[in-house]
Amino acid sequence: MPVDAQTFEAELRKLQADANSRKDNAGCIACTACERCVECTFCTRSTALLRCHYCVDAERCVASTHCRESQDLFSCTHCEVSARCSQSSYLFRCVDCTSCSYCFGCVGLIGKDFHILNQPYSRSEYFAITAKLRKALVR
Repeated sequence: MPVDAQTFEAELRKLQADANSRKDNAGCIACTACERCVECTFCTRSTALLRCHYCVDAERCVASTHCRESQDLFSCTHCEVSARCSQSSYLFRCVDCTSCSYCFGCVGLIGKDFHILNQPYSRSEYFAITAKLRKALVR
């Protein structure tokens, strides 16, 4: 069916509004206060997750587990207050990191471990510093 640009834009906006107004979950098990999630288990207060497990206050994550207060994660685990990261674990307040683990306040890293503010640390230094930082940041 031929459609002009104006009609196309109007129909697309309508479809987007309809999708955003939907609140139901599909195929989720034991999730609480979640919206628009698919095939998730044990998540809480999250939105638009796909195949995530035990995530809390997360948005638009895919195949992630045990993540909290994060957005747009892909295949991540145990990440907190992070955004747009993929295939990473144990990130805290990180953005745009890929294939990283144990990073704290990092941005744009790829394949790094035990970094704070994009600087490398030994494993023991990392845990000593981040333990203090977490306490100070919780105030």
